Amino acid sequence: MSARPTLDELNRRVSVARAEVEARGETFYPGASRVHLAAFPPKERWSDWVELDSRAWPERVERRYMLVPTTCFNCESACGLLAYVDRDTLEVRKFEGNPEHPGSRGRNCAKGPATVTQLTDPDRILTPLKRAGERGEGKWEPVGWDEALDDIAGRIRAAIDEDRHREIMYHVGRPGEDGFTERTLAAWGVDGHNSHTNICSSGARAGYHFWMGMDRPSPDHENAQVILLVSSHLEAGHYFNPHAQRVMEGKKRGAKLIVFDTRLSNTATHADHWLSTYPGSEAAVLLAIANHLIRTGSYNAAFVERWWNWREYLEENHPDEPPTFEAFQRVLGELYEEYTFEFAASESGVSAETLAAVAEVVAGAGTRLSTHNWRSAAAGNLGGWQVARALFLLNALLGAIAVPGGTYPNAWNKFVPRPIRMPPRHPKHWNELTWPGEYPLSLMEMSFLLPHLTREQEARLAVYFTRVYNPVWTNPDGFSWIEMLTDPERIGLHVALTPTWNETAFFADYVLPMGHSSERHDLTSYEQYDGLWIGFRQPVLRAARERLGETVESTRDVTPGEVWEENEFWIELTWRIDPDGSRGIRQFFESRERPGEKMTVDEYYGWIFANSVPGLPEKAAAEGRSPLEYMRRYGAFEIGSTVGPLYEERVPDGELADMSIDGAGRAYTRTGPPPSLNVVPLPPLDGDGEG
Repeated sequence: MSARPTLDELNRRVSVARAEVEARGETFYPGASRVHLAAFPPKERWSDWVELDSRAWPERVERRYMLVPTTCFNCESACGLLAYVDRDTLEVRKFEGNPEHPGSRGRNCAKGPATVTQLTDPDRILTPLKRAGERGEGKWEPVGWDEALDDIAGRIRAAIDEDRHREIMYHVGRPGEDGFTERTLAAWGVDGHNSHTNICSSGARAGYHFWMGMDRPSPDHENAQVILLVSSHLEAGHYFNPHAQRVMEGKKRGAKLIVFDTRLSNTATHADHWLSTYPGSEAAVLLAIANHLIRTGSYNAAFVERWWNWREYLEENHPDEPPTFEAFQRVLGELYEEYTFEFAASESGVSAETLAAVAEVVAGAGTRLSTHNWRSAAAGNLGGWQVARALFLLNALLGAIAVPGGTYPNAWNKFVPRPIRMPPRHPKHWNELTWPGEYPLSLMEMSFLLPHLTREQEARLAVYFTRVYNPVWTNPDGFSWIEMLTDPERIGLHVALTPTWNETAFFADYVLPMGHSSERHDLTSYEQYDGLWIGFRQPVLRAARERLGETVESTRDVTPGEVWEENEFWIELTWRIDPDGSRGIRQFFESRERPGEKMTVDEYYGWIFANSVPGLPEKAAAEGRSPLEYMRRYGAFEIGSTVGPLYEERVPDGELADMSIDGAGRAYTRTGPPPSLNVVPLPPLDGDGEG
C-alpha cells in the first residue's frame, strides 16, 4: 500500500491545479479542507458545465448543466446551493454547495443536497385545495387560485374596513427571509405577525437582549483564542454548517474549545474541556468563572471602566460609596464572591478542580473569547435566560465584545437592505393575541398560548395563515390547537401555506401549495462571522429559462403543477384587498416603473440590489451585468468583513445638534440617526427628560 501524501505534496498538487485553472482565465475554488483539488466548477462555466454521470458508471455518459444558485431552506443557516439544471430536459438533477456564498463558502450538510428529494417528493401538494367536509375530516377538492385569492382577500378587506385588524394573523415557524411578509402585514395596518420563537429560543434571546438590546450573539469563532459553547445546538443544528466550519478553523489556529452539554455531542467530541453539567446549573458555573476573573484581576479593567455603567450602579445601589472606579471594583468583587468553584461544583456535579482549570483557560482568552448559547440550557430550565446572561457577562468582563475573536451583537453582522417602499415599523393596531397585556415582561410573542388566549379573550381570527408551522405536532399541547382550529367561532378561515402535508394543515380550509427553497424568492442575511452578506434565494428553473432568453411572467409558469411562490402570492393578495388603491395599501406593491400596475419580483429585487446594497452595483458593472443579473448569476454578495467595535466610532458632528450630556455621561441630541440602507431591527433608544 502506498504511503499517504504529505501536506506539502497535497499543497503542491493544489498549486498545480490552481495554475492550470487560472491559466485558462477561470476561477479556482479549492476543496473544503483547502488542501484538495478543486471541488467546484469555475463560475465562468456555470452556464454550460459538462461532467460525467456518476450513476452511468462504467459507461462514460456526459451531462450538460446550467448551474443556478439559490439558498437552502432546511434550517435557518441559509447556506448557498447550486442547482444543476439539465440543459436538455430543464430538470434539476442535484444540488451542491455554492462557493460564492460568504457564509457557507460552498460547504453544506446533508440537508442541502437533499433538497432535490423535496422537489421530486411524490406526495407533495401540487394544486390549491379547498376543504369539502368538516375541518379535520380529510375531504378536499381542487380550487383555482383566483377563487381562493378572492375569498381570502374579501375576508381581510372586510376585517380592515370594519376596524377588526387584530382578526388577521400570520403564524410562521421558520421565516427564512428578511422580513418581506412582516412588512406586507404592516402595509395592511395589521399587527399580526406571530412566530414560534417562544417555544425554543426566547430564553437565551432574553438573556442577550437584557445585555445589549439585541437578542442574538454573533461569535467570531474563527479568530478566537477560546470558544465557549453552552450546549452544542448552534454548532450542530441551528447555524450548524457556517459556525461548525469556523469553530474548526479556530481550533486549527490553536483555539481551546469548551463545551457545556449533558450529551457527548459531535461538538463535545472536539472539545478540550467537556463539562457535563447538571441541567440548570450552567449559570452557577459561569458565575464562578466570572468570580475567578474578578478575584484574580484577570478581567479587562480598562474596558469595564470605560463602557460599563458603574457610576449609575453605585448611585442606585450603593449611594454611600464614593463614585470612583476603585470603589466599584471592590463592590464588584463582593457581589460575586459567593460564587466559588466549590459552590458551582455542588450545583453542577463537575469537580471544583475541573472548573478552576476551565476558568484559567477563559482568563487566558483576553479579548478573543467567542461564546454562544441558544436553546438547551436556556430553553429547558426555569429562569434559563440567566444562562445566556451569565455567559455574556464573561465577554463583558474581558472586553471581548465586537472585537476580533470576540462576540458581536447579531445586528452588527446582519444586513437587511431597504426595500423599494417601507411601511411603518409597527402598525397602530396592537394585537393582544400576540403580545397580551397581562404578560408585560414577555420578550417574544406568546404564540404558544394562542388557543388559550382566543378562549379567554373570547377572540376570533377572521383569517389565520400558518406557514412552515405545525403547532398540532410541535407544541406541547397539540390537542388545544385542534380544539381551536376546529372551532369556527374562533377561527373563521384557516389558510395553510405549505409545500407538503402536516398535521396542522389537515385542519385548514385552504391548503395552498408554496414552493420549496429552489422555487421561491427571498433575501437572507445571518450573523455567522464578523462580516455582512446577503444571500438570494431564487426559483432556479425561472432563472435557467431566463438565462436561455425566455421571458417568465410568473414563477407559477415554471413550477410543477400549480405551485406558487409567496412573494408573488402576497403581492397579488395585497392588490385584491385594495383593488382601487383607496385604502392606501396596494401602494406598497405598486410599480414605480409602470404607475398603476402591480410591482413584479424583478422590479422589487432589482431596485433593492441597485439602490440598497453598497458595492453591489459597482461589482456587477465590472462584469457588464445589472445588479439583479449579478445576484441571479452568483446568488450572494459580501458587503463587507471585519465590522469591528462600532461603539468606538465617533459620532459625526452633524448628528450632535442641540446636544446635552447627563450625569452618567450619556449624550442626547435632537438629531436622529441618518437614514440607513440597512434596515435590520435595532433597539429603540430612550429619550432624555425632554424627549
